[in-house]
Amino acid sequence: MADELVRRAQRFVNSTYGTLIGMTVEENGQTGWNTMYALTRALQYELGISALSNSFGPTTLSVLTTKYPVLNASTVPSANFCRIIQSAMYCKGYDGGEIDGTYNDRVQSAMTELKADMGVAGTYPGADLTPKVFKGLLNMDAYVTVNSGSEATRSVQQWLNGRYVTRQDFFVIPCDGHNSRDVAKSMLFAIQYELGMADGVANGVFGPGTQSGLHSHTVSPGSTGTWVSLFSGAMLLNQRPVAFSSTYGSALTSAVSTFQSFVGLPATGNGDFQTWASLLVSYGDQSRQGAACDGVTKITAARAAALKAAGITYVGRYLTNPSATSLPEKAIQPGELQTIAAEGLRCFPIYQTYGRDASGFNYPAGNAAGFAAVNAAVDLGFKNGTRIFFSVDFDALDDDVTNNVLPHFKGIEDAMAISGNPYQIGVYGARNVCTRVSEAGHASASFVSDMSSGFSGNYGYPLPTNWAYDQIVTRTVGSGSGQIEIDNNITSGRDLGQNSFNPPRAVLPDVPFDGGFLNALHDDIGTYMRSIGFPDDGGSKIYSHTECFGTILEADDAITLLSNLFNMRKALIQTSAYWEMRHYDLVDQAVDAAVAYYHTGIGGGVTPIRDSSTGIAQISGEVGIRAWNYCYEHGYSTGTTLDPASDDDIWTMWQALNQDNVFALKTVSQIHLWDAGGKPGGNNPPGGETVLRTMRLDYTESEIFEVLRRYQGFGTEAEEHATKRMALYQIFEKYNGIVRNL
Repeated sequence: MADELVRRAQRFVNSTYGTLIGMTVEENGQTGWNTMYALTRALQYELGISALSNSFGPTTLSVLTTKYPVLNASTVPSANFCRIIQSAMYCKGYDGGEIDGTYNDRVQSAMTELKADMGVAGTYPGADLTPKVFKGLLNMDAYVTVNSGSEATRSVQQWLNGRYVTRQDFFVIPCDGHNSRDVAKSMLFAIQYELGMADGVANGVFGPGTQSGLHSHTVSPGSTGTWVSLFSGAMLLNQRPVAFSSTYGSALTSAVSTFQSFVGLPATGNGDFQTWASLLVSYGDQSRQGAACDGVTKITAARAAALKAAGITYVGRYLTNPSATSLPEKAIQPGELQTIAAEGLRCFPIYQTYGRDASGFNYPAGNAAGFAAVNAAVDLGFKNGTRIFFSVDFDALDDDVTNNVLPHFKGIEDAMAISGNPYQIGVYGARNVCTRVSEAGHASASFVSDMSSGFSGNYGYPLPTNWAYDQIVTRTVGSGSGQIEIDNNITSGRDLGQNSFNPPRAVLPDVPFDGGFLNALHDDIGTYMRSIGFPDDGGSKIYSHTECFGTILEADDAITLLSNLFNMRKALIQTSAYWEMRHYDLVDQAVDAAVAYYHTGIGGGVTPIRDSSTGIAQISGEVGIRAWNYCYEHGYSTGTTLDPASDDDIWTMWQALNQDNVFALKTVSQIHLWDAGGKPGGNNPPGGETVLRTMRLDYTESEIFEVLRRYQGFGTEAEEHATKRMALYQIFEKYNGIVRNL
C-alpha cells in the first residue's frame, strides 16, 4: 500500500539529489532498499564524500562521527541535510515533521521514540541523533515487532543494543522480534565483549578464543548476572519458551534440560560449553562424536571397521553420481550395501544432483529427481519404506525456498505418489530449508547441513523439530586401508537407515515391453504430463496423450532393436519421440505444408519453406541428414550419405521423416549418437558440443540430460524442456527396468 509521506520523501530525494548521486527512485510511496540507498548517497554527498555508495559503511560512519557526532536543532548543518533525516524518519514509519528542513518538535519527539524502540534511549538520551542511530535509520530493519515477532525476543534485541552499541564494531540491530544473521552475530559480539575482548579483537566469530572463554562461563541454577542474561537471551533466540532474565531459576533449568535432550546433549539443565555452542552456532560443539556420518567414499570392510571403532552406526551414501568423472566413489558402489549390512552398519540414502543454486530447483526438476531416486533406490536394493534425503546444497535465501525449493519438493512428492509411495521423503539442507519443506508437508524428516554455519538458512534459525541427522564437522577416521574422510553427524533416532537390502538389479539390456504394464505406464505418463500443463486430450496440440503413447509403444519392437544395437536405453528414444509428438500443433502442420509447397509446387497460399522439423519426432531434413551421415562415418550404421546443401536430398530425408514413423524413431537413435559425439558439423552451438562418453546403458543423469537437451538444441528453452523430459525419461525407465528384470 502506498504511503503518501514516503512518496514525499522519494520526491524530495529525486528532485534535490537525483542528478548529484547517480540514481533516482520510483515514487511509489513504498519504502524499499533503493529509497534507503538514495538517502544514504544523499547523506554522503552532504558530508563531502566523493565516492558515493549504497552502503553506510566505515567511511560514511567515520566522516559523520568526525563532523557531526551529535545532530539536533542546533547542529544540523543545512535544511537539506535535515530533510534527509526527516525523509528517512517517514520511510522508517516515524514522524518526519513535514520534511520542512527543520529539526522541529515533531522530529525530536519521533527521534526519542525511535531510540526507545531501538533500546538505546538510556545510552543516547534525549532527541539527539547520533551516528550509529543514523546508520540504523538508513536501512530496512524494523524496531517494532513485525510478522508475528516475539516481544520476548525483541526485549533481548533491545537489551543488546542498549548495552553494547557504544562498542566499535557493534551496530544497532533490528528489534523486530525475529532472530536473524545480524542478531545472531551480535550475540557473539556481546559474549566476546563480556569475555574482555578489546575492540578490533572481538569479531562476532565463534573462534578458539570465544570457545575457550565459554568453557569458563558455565551458568547453572542459582547463577545471576549478565552471563545469565546472555544465556537466557540465547535460549529465546532459539525459540525456547523462557523468560529473559538475569537469574537462573527452575523454569530456565527445565527449559535447558528439554533443549539439551532435543539437540542430543546430556540433559544436565546447566548452561555448559556444549549448550552454549548449540545455542550460538549451528554446528555446536564440533568435538562431539556423532553416531552417523555421510561421505563420498565407498565403504569397504576395512573402512566399516574404522567407522564402528569411531562410534559410527549410520552411514549416508548417495544413490547416484551426476558426474561420470569426478568423485568416482560418490554413488553407492556394487556390493557396498551388502558390506555395510555384513559389518553391522546401517545406510540412509541421499539423492543429490548438481543443483548449486536456485535455478536448479523447480517443479519439473523435482519430478525428475523423485522418479530418478526411486529408480536408483530400486536398482540398488533399498526396501520399501526407506527414507531418501533429497539435497538442497546451496545457500538458499528465504525467497529461494518459496519460489524454487518448495515447488521442487512438491514435484518430488508428486513423483513419489505416482510411483506408489515406495519410499519416504526426507530433506537435506540448511535449517530454514528443512523447516519450511517439512512444514509444507513435503518431507517427514530433516538431515541438517549445520556444518555450513554461514548459510543464510542456518544463521539465526533454530534446529528443525523433525531433525534426524545433524551434520557438524568433517573429520578423518581410521588409518591405512581403513582411513576414510566423513562428515560426522549427530543422530536423533528419528531415522535409522537400513541394514537389510533386496538383491541389486544388474545393468541389463532392454527387452520388449510386457503388455501387463501398459496401462500403468500410460497412466503414470498421463499424470505427469497433466502436472506440467498437458491435458490428456491434447488441448491446443493435435495429438492426445493416448495417441502419442500408442504410436511409441506400437513401435516397441523397433525401439528395442535400436536399443540393443546401439547400447542405448529405450527410454532415450521413447522420451524424445513422445515429447516431440505431444508438442505437434497447427503451426507445425502449416509449416509442413509450406515445405511440401517449396519442393513440389503443390498447394499454395503459404510462403514456401525449404526445411522444417517434421514427423512424430519433429526432425528437420538437415538434422536427419547430418545425424545419419555421422553414424555412417563412425560405423554405427551403413548407407549412402546425403548432402544437406542439396534440395533433393533435404526433400528425400524430410519425406521419410514425415511419413515413416519407424524411420523417424530410427533417426532419433542416430541423433542421440550424434549428440553424444558432440554434434560435429552442427551449428547449434557453433563448433559443436562437448563429446560425452560413448553411448552406454549406465549413463549418469548429467549425460542423460545432455543427450535429451542436445536433441532439441542449445539455449534456455532447450534446457527447460530437457529438465521436464528428465522426469518423462525416468517414468519410461521405471517400467523398462521392471520388464527387463522379470
